[in-house]
Amino acid sequence: MDSSKPITSFIEKHYLHFNSATLVDAAKAYKAHIESGKKMMITLAGAMSTAELGISLAEMIRQDKVQIISCTGANLEEDLMNLVAHNHYKRVPHYRDLTPQQEWELLQSGLNRVTDTCIPEEEAFRRLQSHLFDVWKEAQDKGERYFPHEYMYKMLKSGVLEQYYQIDPKNSWVIAAAEKNLPIVVPGWEDSTMGNIFASYCITGELKPSIVKSGIEYMMFLADWYTNNAGNKGVGFFQIGGGIAGDFPICVVPMLHQDLERTGVPFWSYFCQISDSTTSYGSYSGAVPNEKITWGKLNIDTPKFIIESDATIVAPLIFAYVLGW
Repeated sequence: MDSSKPITSFIEKHYLHFNSATLVDAAKAYKAHIESGKKMMITLAGAMSTAELGISLAEMIRQDKVQIISCTGANLEEDLMNLVAHNHYKRVPHYRDLTPQQEWELLQSGLNRVTDTCIPEEEAFRRLQSHLFDVWKEAQDKGERYFPHEYMYKMLKSGVLEQYYQIDPKNSWVIAAAEKNLPIVVPGWEDSTMGNIFASYCITGELKPSIVKSGIEYMMFLADWYTNNAGNKGVGFFQIGGGIAGDFPICVVPMLHQDLERTGVPFWSYFCQISDSTTSYGSYSGAVPNEKITWGKLNIDTPKFIIESDATIVAPLIFAYVLGW
């Protein structure tokens, strides 16, 4: 065993069959993809930020192993919630045994449960809210418009959150992304706590919806980014979970081909999905990679992997392999 790479050595020795072997194959192909000079998108569904994926993902960003991220609004904000309120989180390891009454008591205590972890209302949601309102209002007063993630970057770069930090900031993937000004796509951002809060300010008339750029504008941005970064090799697509975080950005390639009728646009040149969604009755999240060939997203010879397992287990291991840990 290579003592300088204990995780890599372990998985190469023990992960030899079934989903574990696919994990190794996908990790090796990811590493080869990056080393060949091609770029990679990572998409984050579920509650990966609350699962503290930032511990490994932040280093992936710092070491240029990912060039663009697509995530839900929840993952964007929950990384920062963990940053500023980690000590106030409550873990509920017996979450499967909770009664409706016990769930109600968590709500009354200001604790919103995500599987085995409760996010504190006051220290997390409201702490971000007050400072985000300031950057939203400043943009409105100046007649400016930004994407949701750009407002997060502005808030971080102002330093206003530093007084609250409760984890090592090197373990925040959004901080790592902000430091590199990494492009992020956040489809359906309004379906998040901060999106709901922004909508409430629009309803009261304190803010205007137009100061936040829309999902259509995110797709327009992504079309330009892909065109400028894919070259003739294409970009890799590493999908964690299912849902809109993956469904939205993967469609940019067929849009460029079929709707804009551009020629010479390369397909996504690597595809891996970590998912426990089963293939049944048209489930997109559970669709096998080959189905994406029929939609003009992947080519016949695109390296394709699907790892049917828990992303909180698999993703850090693949990142560790790519990072040489």
